[in-house]
Amino acid sequence: MSNRKTALIVGASRGLGLGLVDAFLSRGWDVIATVRGAHGRAGPEALGVKGSLTILELDINAAEDVAALSKTLSGRVLDVLFVNAGVAPDPEIAVELVALESFVDTMITNALSPLRIIGALHALVHPEGIVAVMSSNMASINNNGGGGWETYRASKAALNQMLKSFAARHHDDRTYLCMSPGWVRTDMGGASAPLDVETSVRGVVAAMLARQGSGGVHFVDYRDQTVPW
Repeated sequence: MSNRKTALIVGASRGLGLGLVDAFLSRGWDVIATVRGAHGRAGPEALGVKGSLTILELDINAAEDVAALSKTLSGRVLDVLFVNAGVAPDPEIAVELVALESFVDTMITNALSPLRIIGALHALVHPEGIVAVMSSNMASINNNGGGGWETYRASKAALNQMLKSFAARHHDDRTYLCMSPGWVRTDMGGASAPLDVETSVRGVVAAMLARQGSGGVHFVDYRDQTVPW
């Protein structure tokens, strides 16, 4: 019987999600990566030579896609379920001026849809496995001293709160992590960000695995340092 572990990375076509796929493959894990459509397969496919990789298509905001993913993965055991999702309206727009459609889309994509995926796949996660979401330092209410990115901040704070509520309802031995990757050079982070994807995801994976089996809910960054709620 194989002792290989399995990670499911939701949202893996590029950036941090793709970096996580690469990091787990490099550690010898089996990886299941989801991408939004056929156009998103190129990045993960280029990594498939490193190990066992399965690529599935998923629109996280489509209930039928989430149901189909749950059915496809039925019977699998996941050691890590990591939901990477993030959109952001113009960071300079005050929340009271954001268009309603933009606000709703951000909240659904960044907060509600990740929890729907976790709800659908939670039973597949090993009893002492890891359930993680891609949060942000900007989700910290305590650390918000400068404003900006108001809708994005709110959506990630909501994501953290929802994951904490989910864990409280289930009261199991899994470890739940709100992961902050730091300020990373991605399409969202911009070219002036101090971290490259490889450095960030290497830290994120190390922090997750260091906390595996600890149980509870933790808001931590890529250096495995606690972030204030």
